[in-house]
Amino acid sequence: MSQNFVFSSESVGEGHPDKVADYISDSVLDKCLAQDPKSRVACETLVKSNCVFLAGEISTEAKFDYEQTVRDAIRDIGYINGDDVFHADEVFISNCLTKQSPDIAQGVDAAAAEGKQTAEQGAGDQGIMFGFACDQTPELMPAPVMFAHRLLREMARQRKGVGVEWLRPDVKSQVAVKYEDGKIAGIENVVISTQHTEQVKHEEIEAFCVEEVIRKVLPSELLSDKTEFLINPTGKFVIGGPQGDAGLTGRKIIVDTYGGWARHGGGAFSGKDPSKVDRSAAYFCRWVAKNIVAAGLASKCELQVAYAIGYPHPTSVHVDTFGSGKEGLTDALIAEAAKKVFSFKPADIVAQLDLLHPIYRGSTHYGHFGKSDLPWEQTNKVEDLQAAV
Repeated sequence: MSQNFVFSSESVGEGHPDKVADYISDSVLDKCLAQDPKSRVACETLVKSNCVFLAGEISTEAKFDYEQTVRDAIRDIGYINGDDVFHADEVFISNCLTKQSPDIAQGVDAAAAEGKQTAEQGAGDQGIMFGFACDQTPELMPAPVMFAHRLLREMARQRKGVGVEWLRPDVKSQVAVKYEDGKIAGIENVVISTQHTEQVKHEEIEAFCVEEVIRKVLPSELLSDKTEFLINPTGKFVIGGPQGDAGLTGRKIIVDTYGGWARHGGGAFSGKDPSKVDRSAAYFCRWVAKNIVAAGLASKCELQVAYAIGYPHPTSVHVDTFGSGKEGLTDALIAEAAKKVFSFKPADIVAQLDLLHPIYRGSTHYGHFGKSDLPWEQTNKVEDLQAAV
């Protein structure tokens, strides 16, 4: 990549149809784990108009009201207005969840089985997972996606906390950041498209988004007279959420991760318990990469890990610091240090990050990375890595 460029990332708010689906799926997952930490959950959600469809496979001892869980999730998001077609108390819910396939279960279970090579817990599926960290922001994340998330957190605060009455839950943001010599030099443009009531004027929406959100959230030194603000560029956004578009679990994987800055293995996160390496290994890779950067071993780091279904060891581990490694440290040396400090086995990933708790609704919105309270965001292996190299 050239050292002089402009890079854009987007985020979507809680009321975006795909995020509604993600939040419902993670709400079901948390309900299962709260009662039965051994739950196997793969909950997919489809939302459209005034309908919610649950599908997938769940094996759990947990007993709870699935319908009430769905309605509570929608209420948390804020679809409770009299003019909402998609309303927490009025949606129709279809539950098509079944138990996990025994063929998959025997590969994941820590037990011997015919044709299985070991009695250890294996990966829940084959696949490749990526983790990334860089020193662009305090969260050790790429700036464009973090800026986009910050905007929508503030939009949610204004809607829920301040009580801006004309705001509605469906909202998107996009931030284009200019880089010179590889360093952040400014913000080229900012896009916010927010759902609103019929009565509010476009001029009020534009002034609010620029003055009360953008200028208060984004670094002032990066905004200039040349920064372009594109607020509700279609001119009207009254029909939104599942009324305006269908939503599916797992359809915002770039928003959930690094905003396109780093690679993605393709697997989605929400609705999956941590035996699914799509989720747990992606979190783990982020944890490893973040600790590598926090330890000063490199200013940016991408980690790729691959797994085979039912097999307890990764089939490959790859580290790329893009030439930013500390003097004398090659990518191979950093990879070896990571293997000494961290265990890459699926069962050990769950244990190291203590993932069998109902923590997943807190990961759904505004990216799964960069939140200081989540276990995979802790920089608690810095000293171990420094010692290992």
